[in-house]
Amino acid sequence: QVQLVESGGGLVQAGGSLRLSCAGSGGIFRFTTMNWYRQAPGKQRELVAGISSGGRPTYADFVKGRFTISRDNAKSMIYLQMNSLKPEDTAVYYCNGLAFWGQGTQVTVLS
Repeated sequence: QVQLVESGGGLVQAGGSLRLSCAGSGGIFRFTTMNWYRQAPGKQRELVAGISSGGRPTYADFVKGRFTISRDNAKSMIYLQMNSLKPEDTAVYYCNGLAFWGQGTQVTVLS
């Protein structure tokens, strides 16, 4: 069964850090680009970062220098290290690969 499961969200003060994890099952995700998206209340889902199967990252301008995406293909894991968090980073964060999505994990940044 193909599945993505996120974890690591929570409540943090502005300026703090969180590390999100995404566990992929089904064996296919190690061969494809994986992405983190987020959706804030009342807003459209937006791409935060992506990483190719070979480990090349790309970032949205609003997280460059603050967030780092990484992957461990042997473990079928994707990570998003989020530093210097801002209240505007508050959203549900989703892991995505191909047509598959996780259930999301809530990140709340307090001012």
